[in-house]
Amino acid sequence: MIKERYILGVWLLLAGMLIQPVRAQYVGGGTSVFSFMGLPASSRLNALGGSNVAIRDGELSMAMCNPALLGTRTDKVLSLNFAYWMPGTMFGSVLYGHNFSRSKIEKHPDEPDKPNYFAVGVHYLDHGKMQYADERGNLTGGTFTAKDILVDVMYARQLGKMFTVGVSLKPVYSIYETHSSFAIGADVGGHFQLKDSTLQIGLSLQNIGWQLKSYYSREDGTGREMLPLNLQLGLSYRFKHAPIRLSMTIHNMQTWNLSYQHTNIPLNSTGEPTEKAEVQWYDMMFRHTIFAIDILPKSERFYLTLSYNHRHRAELNLTDQRSLAGFAIGAGVRIYKFRIGFAMSQLNKSSLTYQVGLSLDINSMLK
Repeated sequence: MIKERYILGVWLLLAGMLIQPVRAQYVGGGTSVFSFMGLPASSRLNALGGSNVAIRDGELSMAMCNPALLGTRTDKVLSLNFAYWMPGTMFGSVLYGHNFSRSKIEKHPDEPDKPNYFAVGVHYLDHGKMQYADERGNLTGGTFTAKDILVDVMYARQLGKMFTVGVSLKPVYSIYETHSSFAIGADVGGHFQLKDSTLQIGLSLQNIGWQLKSYYSREDGTGREMLPLNLQLGLSYRFKHAPIRLSMTIHNMQTWNLSYQHTNIPLNSTGEPTEKAEVQWYDMMFRHTIFAIDILPKSERFYLTLSYNHRHRAELNLTDQRSLAGFAIGAGVRIYKFRIGFAMSQLNKSSLTYQVGLSLDINSMLK
């Protein structure tokens, strides 16, 4: 117990030390490329509000937010996810997990037989076909495509019964018509949970990296941009005597001001805003948070999830009509060796996003 408390203290200290350098380098939004990396990789993540770095329950896609969420239950699991975003635009992911045994010289009694967790995944966004047009919007004939692809190679290590640390390497490639870009990124994360798994805490620093090849080159030979860095802290609590789990995720901790996308402000005849684009401190604070509630029985044969992402609400809400922006709902069921999930949310102003997921436990099928 003393050793575990020591590890937790060191972990939190390192987290605090990370925040200041990150804040100094990333002082605001709008300075990164590959924003598709923020899209939920699965129906489970979509239902949880887009991201969650604390829940470790065998859902393989959760590791794309925090590699430390890999575990004994992600061994030989195949996960497929597909989403319909808007007409002609689709995104999804494919993941596979595999665990490795400890070496023969390691005999720590608190570790599982296979404490080395590994997974690989592909996350993609296909914008579909678009038509060529001139600067006035006149169609000129012909079509072109735009695609983004991310490969995620993840590794995690169990430290005793309560701690896991993880790291991932993330090559990213995109091509828009004849313009292409390549970047390399990485995630680091940690996870702590009580022995009965009622309380779980996760910390993840995502998308550390930059472009190696940019879409364009400036006159001085530069033009490379940073990836959308995201420092997240998550907490999850599952009640012992009720089928309820509550979660809170604090995202983008590296920067306070998330109001750069608050652009729906009317302009006057000179092109200046007619009102001040100012967000109150309490509004800004909640833009960093995602809240979720799971209805989850002990058997875990099904779940029902409802979440609220205030940043999505603030940026995507329509003032002239009703909107579900910020809210997400999802459900899943386990049938035989399969997990089937569904989620619905609003990730753009024009339509709802529907996402489905299928997980297959190959280990169970081989028994």
